[in-house]
Amino acid sequence: MACLITLLMLPVICSIINTSSAASSRRCENILATPLPYSSFTSSSVYARGYGAGYAKLNRKQGAGGWSPLDTDHYRWLQVDLGSRKQVVAIVTQGRYSSSDWVSKYRLLYSDTQKNWRPYLQDGNIWTFEGNVNSEGVVRHELQHPVQAHYIRFIPLDWSREGRIGLRLELYGCSYWADVVSFDGHSVISYRFRSKKMKIVKDVISLKFRTMAGDGVLLHGEGQQGDYISLELRRARLQLNINLGSNQYGSIQGHTSVTSGSLLDDDHWHSVVIERYRRNVNFTLDHHTQQFRTNGEFDHLDLDYEISFGGLPLSTKQSSGGRVNFVGCMEGITYNGENITNLVRRKKVDTSSFHNLTFSCMESNSFPVFFNSSSFLRLPGQTDSDSLSVSLSFRTWNPNGLLMFTALTDGWVEVAVTEGKVTVYMNVTQKNTRIDISSGSGLNDGQWHTVHVNALENYAMLTIDGDEASTVRTAIPIQIQTGGTYYFGGYFLHPNNRSPQHSFQGCMQMIHIDDHLADLRAVEQGHIGTFENVSLDMCAIIDRCVLNHCEHGGRCSQTWDTFSCNCSGTGYTGATCHTSMYQQSCEEYNHQGKSTGSYWIDPDGSGPIAPFRVSCEMTVENVWTTLKNNLPPQTSVINADQEGKAILQITYNVTDEQVLSVTNSAEYCEQYVAYTCRMSRLLNTPDGIPFTWWVGRANERHSYWGGSGPGIQKCSCGIEHNCTDPKHYCNCDADLRSWREDSGLLVYKDHLPVSQVVVGDKNRAGSEAKLTIGPLKCHGDRNYWNAASFTSPASYLHFPSVRGESSTDISFYFKTSSIHGVFLANLGTTSFLHIELRGGSMVVFSFDVGSERVELSVHSPMPLNDNQWHRVEVEKNIKEVVLQLNRQYRDVRPTPPQGHTKQEFYSELYVGASSGQRGFLGCMRALKINGVIFDLEERAKAIPGVNPGCQGHCSSYGMHCRNGGKCVEQYNGYSCDCSLTAYDGPFCTDDVGGYFETGTVVRYDFLQEAGSFALREVKSLSGAGLPSGANLTREVLVFSFSTSSTPSILVYISSRTQDYLAVVLRHNGTLQIRYSLGGLTEPYTIDVDHRNMANGQPHSINLTRNLREIRLQLDHYPVSTYTLPEASDTQFNLVKSIFLGKVFETGQIDPILIERYNTPGFVGCLSRVQLNGMAPLKAALRSGVAAPISILGILVPSNCGASPLTISPMASASDPWHIEAAGVVFPFNEDRAIGNGVDRNFAIIGAGRG
Repeated sequence: MACLITLLMLPVICSIINTSSAASSRRCENILATPLPYSSFTSSSVYARGYGAGYAKLNRKQGAGGWSPLDTDHYRWLQVDLGSRKQVVAIVTQGRYSSSDWVSKYRLLYSDTQKNWRPYLQDGNIWTFEGNVNSEGVVRHELQHPVQAHYIRFIPLDWSREGRIGLRLELYGCSYWADVVSFDGHSVISYRFRSKKMKIVKDVISLKFRTMAGDGVLLHGEGQQGDYISLELRRARLQLNINLGSNQYGSIQGHTSVTSGSLLDDDHWHSVVIERYRRNVNFTLDHHTQQFRTNGEFDHLDLDYEISFGGLPLSTKQSSGGRVNFVGCMEGITYNGENITNLVRRKKVDTSSFHNLTFSCMESNSFPVFFNSSSFLRLPGQTDSDSLSVSLSFRTWNPNGLLMFTALTDGWVEVAVTEGKVTVYMNVTQKNTRIDISSGSGLNDGQWHTVHVNALENYAMLTIDGDEASTVRTAIPIQIQTGGTYYFGGYFLHPNNRSPQHSFQGCMQMIHIDDHLADLRAVEQGHIGTFENVSLDMCAIIDRCVLNHCEHGGRCSQTWDTFSCNCSGTGYTGATCHTSMYQQSCEEYNHQGKSTGSYWIDPDGSGPIAPFRVSCEMTVENVWTTLKNNLPPQTSVINADQEGKAILQITYNVTDEQVLSVTNSAEYCEQYVAYTCRMSRLLNTPDGIPFTWWVGRANERHSYWGGSGPGIQKCSCGIEHNCTDPKHYCNCDADLRSWREDSGLLVYKDHLPVSQVVVGDKNRAGSEAKLTIGPLKCHGDRNYWNAASFTSPASYLHFPSVRGESSTDISFYFKTSSIHGVFLANLGTTSFLHIELRGGSMVVFSFDVGSERVELSVHSPMPLNDNQWHRVEVEKNIKEVVLQLNRQYRDVRPTPPQGHTKQEFYSELYVGASSGQRGFLGCMRALKINGVIFDLEERAKAIPGVNPGCQGHCSSYGMHCRNGGKCVEQYNGYSCDCSLTAYDGPFCTDDVGGYFETGTVVRYDFLQEAGSFALREVKSLSGAGLPSGANLTREVLVFSFSTSSTPSILVYISSRTQDYLAVVLRHNGTLQIRYSLGGLTEPYTIDVDHRNMANGQPHSINLTRNLREIRLQLDHYPVSTYTLPEASDTQFNLVKSIFLGKVFETGQIDPILIERYNTPGFVGCLSRVQLNGMAPLKAALRSGVAAPISILGILVPSNCGASPLTISPMASASDPWHIEAAGVVFPFNEDRAIGNGVDRNFAIIGAGRG
């Protein structure tokens, strides 16, 4: 993941580094141990002749076939002298030849000097390697990070139960060499640039350093314009300071400071790489990379003259602010391709400040001792002395721990860390007196601290860190006499029953007894003193907070063994503050039974988007999420600039990312806008430059207003044709002196929310305007209901990979009637995980830890195969693993110490069945891994045996969706999609109709060109519609009507040729259908002569043509069939428009229609109008949505009396309405259809209203 992010920021740099490191690791595979002489192998002890360390070479049988130490050895180790510094990349171990002796667990130490050993760390822990299980098997470990060392030391931790320690080994790697320069605190390398000023857009700086000093400048460069870069140690942490420039007014500050690492004064090598490209920086310390962007707006680093290494140049010493130069060693210094240390050796750079330039690193004289919870070190001192003097340095994270204990002739003295301070307890038995003195605070900070305790004559004194101000004195009642034995770190042999002290966990060095430095090397060699479970010449302190596994701003604290996270105030919970405390949406709160109110939501759960507060409105139909802004309603628009423009910024109580997380998952969003005006125009004409516009998401500018849509520069009144001035498309564009308003809803959610409004017509005298921007309101949560149905036990969804950082979390809902099945599993080679249902009442989560498998399970007291929704949550982090069911039942385990890696990578992830196991049967939804929703619905569309959504309800209840409504599966039921029908309502049974007054015309156009937005809206409004440029051989026309007026044209369908279809009422109220498809001299007519249908009652018409066959059904009577003559064409070519109520079209039209039936027009009610899935009247009655509809006159919504008059069917012979009984009349008269002669190749459905 780190490299993935790096690639986004620094593509060239990351590519170069990855390529070179991969190439070097391929080359670095030499055998290192086998070629060495016998003398290069040493050990703490040898079991017997033939068991020497020199026999510990892989696959060798000489001697006793390997190394074994004495059973009485307290500190067992095997050491390999590699002859010079080598880079070690892998280790192989084997047991002693043909024996029962082997090592099953071990640790690895390394050093350049045989002193100050460093343990091999992995994932922030002293790593324990898994060894052998027999004597001949070979176990190889690739080191996660190669180490550079002269000496390698193996520490056996566990071994064969049947025998003893037995070891053969091999090391793999290659030679390592680098120029080393020693710095004494006065020396500085000055690298002068070729030109006096450098303007740099890209930097790559790398070096390694080693020091025992906690403070010091490693590199520094600056320019006269204020730019600078510096790398320095502060309290043993590494700080990078960089400034690419601030503006001259100081309002934009470029200073950026980033800190990394801890305890870097450990006299071990640490590697640093700084990569910068413009403002993007990668700061890497010991393989841990931080990525950041510098503050300010500048991209170049402007440096003058030089850059210095090891300290500040003399020119900047005066203003250094007490900063000190570096003391220690550096190697491999490179600056933008220049090998600085090599230039030093070749005397190509200024080293005049060096008094004694050396290319080696001075050995440290320190000899640290590492204590764990069961360690102690016993040292001798003077006996029967009347004074006591003990001093030492220590470092620890624990607030409590015993530093030193010694028995007196009459009493005892104890020095301990107590609640972060040092306390001296002195007990005098004869006087039954106890004396306590304390000094210091916060001494468990991991830094080195010195303690000096003196007891002389009649007083005792305690000093911390050599600071006289910290010295505490107290009187003692008698003169003391020392016992001569001193215990450090722990004490287990004292017979007195006293309150037990916590054993010390940490490091000590520079131990002085009676003002003499203790010779700890002699202790190691067994000459003086004794010890138990200590590690000598090593301080293995680890800062467990340096990488801060506490997520989302959690505060890290630690003891020697572990760390803990304080999550208060973060919005997250759990051992590492990984899990959000809040639900992902208002939808989820609603389904927990919450009522309307203010709630915190966290749409991405454990992801990077912080929780935020929203208003949730729970209604019967929808759950609304509301995000408020800072603009009060009816805000007066003032402060126009010289051009007359006023800019109003709209801010919300959330970030852009938080808004996006709501709108992206929402089904629908809206935002109310209103512009109240007096002589202040709004949008101008659709083709003109708008006076006012608004800015939405992604800073995109928009010139449509509420009630309209993208690409349509109109207001709501322009869409509905009811503006104050018909010549304009907004009320305010009429430019009247009286107050007017344009308002409506913005509903194109990809443009929302409104972040800025620019009002452009404010510079004229008398111009006034008020603006209202309502809150952003959204409903629906597609992520929460994103579901898939698994209908086969072998069905599954495959996702390539999942990648996590230090934690992994998985959550989902399921419902099933099956008693078992695999929910989720991965089949990759790393990081195995598996979640399944067992026995209908148990959920099991299993994962691999090394070669072992760990399993967590949660049992429900109620059946889980009850076809109800249940929630599963899994979290695996560096501290613990949690499995939770229905937020009630939990199984929690500590993460095994070897079971965590920094980056977790799950390849080949399967949802459902995997590797031949029986898969899950049922529904799964809202699958989220590491804060990312997995789109189950989209993936399921192409997979056999898996269906999008949660299936099952429509098969039982789909028949309730009437009139062609489509049943849509819902999470807990179903809904009816009426968009492809002429009906509305929950079951598509509500009539959509309108009352036509004299002269009212509804026209629906199939246009050749249309914006994609309008096309989408029309399709969602009135169905899939007719194909563009359709030549129909089949059409279905269905509608209902009621009227008392004649004559009239009910429906007229025109074309771009001479083809047409008309349904008319003649003067006597009878129905006539006219077809003109070409090939005939006169239109083909169907006359229903037997009843007056203009009787005020509702009637229904269902007219279907398939090639020559025409089927007609009136109301509930039987279907009548007619046939077009052989000479007639069968294609209805290039459908153009649908007219309802009247024909209002230019060009030549059948004169019979115009003369006989078109005047005065239909007066009455039309409803349920539908042609091949198009519902033109329904589209016309949908206000505020763009559609290719024109309305002339007054159209009033009406259900037209609901259902048509229902009459019990009668025999066709006696039914006067039955056409076949009366015969079909085909009048050959003067009726003619004259087309406009225009030919078109295609037609596109969809255009703006009007």
